[in-house]
Amino acid sequence: MFGIGRKKDPELTAAVTALAEAGRVAFGGVGIAGATLPETEAYQRVAAIAADHPDEVRGQLDRLLTTGSPAARVYAATLLEQLDPAAGRTAWTRLRSDPAEVDTAVGCVLDRTTVGEYAARRLDDS
Repeated sequence: MFGIGRKKDPELTAAVTALAEAGRVAFGGVGIAGATLPETEAYQRVAAIAADHPDEVRGQLDRLLTTGSPAARVYAATLLEQLDPAAGRTAWTRLRSDPAEVDTAVGCVLDRTTVGEYAARRLDDS
């Protein structure tokens, strides 16, 4: 699927495009119904593709870290951390100074924080 001279996987392209515009960080179901947000589905698709094609996904994550929405940057650092813990830690360290606001959701709990505060918590938890 990702051999030399072959085009990028359209599923990866679609998922990364969806993540680039993500408006909220949610890793599971949200609200009383436990609905899965489109950005959560995109995150899950990228994570699944990363298992088989980490190098292809890695380049996309690096791009999202610099050009994606605030939520996209959080998703990208999370995925990068799964692929390469040291690179993930570096990404979180860089994001610690990011003042952009990001909406988060865990179940029925909606919150708003900055990317920097989110990154600092991730670094403290590691």
